[in-house]
Amino acid sequence: MTSPEARRGAYVHGGFFVARNMNHEVLVLNSDYEPLNICNLRRAFSLIFLEKVDVLQTDTMVVHTVRGAYESPSVVRLRQHVRRPRPELRLSRRSILARDNYTCQYCGIHAKDLTVDHVIPRRLGGPTAWDNLVCCCKKCNTKKGDKTLSQVGFHMVKEPRRPRYIPFISLNKYLESTRNEAWRMYLPVFDTPARGS
Repeated sequence: MTSPEARRGAYVHGGFFVARNMNHEVLVLNSDYEPLNICNLRRAFSLIFLEKVDVLQTDTMVVHTVRGAYESPSVVRLRQHVRRPRPELRLSRRSILARDNYTCQYCGIHAKDLTVDHVIPRRLGGPTAWDNLVCCCKKCNTKKGDKTLSQVGFHMVKEPRRPRYIPFISLNKYLESTRNEAWRMYLPVFDTPARGS
């Protein structure tokens, strides 16, 4: 029997007392360990009970059911391989901000209120491309305007490049995932190399 204490933070679903915090995120890997998706705890438990996945890592949270207590999964791997076409990484403001980790590429400040700047200004023929767009704070953007780096004395934190690894999960979600220590060993290296490497 599940204790009254365990039931307080749960609801019944298919004969199971399921934790109310079902927004807890779980990394889903393909059968070859390639990251496929991030799902919530409810979906992860559905996959587990349907025997479609194996649990590779668990979390500290415990989910109590009628049948017993289960450690909350953190990483699961599909038993059957899912074939998916390689996604296209779209060039967008969001992708540039995520690639540069919300860090101004001129002064190095980390912030959420950033803009995207053309390194070589458009008036000088600078393209709207991965290797000419960078994350930029408003102060640096105002100072640079439509000038070149040498005209304002700016130096790049790192050279802008098209990312080499294109994750199946969204770029923002992927970069957030790299902060989860339990997930890091399952995530390929994404960062573009720093200047001079």
